[in-house]
Amino acid sequence: MTRALGLLSLAPTPTFALLGLLSATQEGSLASVVCSAGHGSSPLTGMVSMYLLMSVFHSAPWIRMITQRRQTLQRANLSSNAQRADRS
Repeated sequence: MTRALGLLSLAPTPTFALLGLLSATQEGSLASVVCSAGHGSSPLTGMVSMYLLMSVFHSAPWIRMITQRRQTLQRANLSSNAQRADRS
């Protein structure tokens, strides 16, 4: 169950990034007309910027996972290097 929750915590970041990308590419659609306050405004306003910010705000689990994996790999490399030195 803990593993499932850990994987679930990784879902928002790519989801929001994908929604931001889709929002940016759907310029001129009904959704962008309804959601934007002004026409001809920057593509980084409105829904696109909100989705990108949400993606950044929810990136902590990804950063934690990457950091833990790097530390694990570094420990494994140090351990294998120490074993090689002991054999010499």
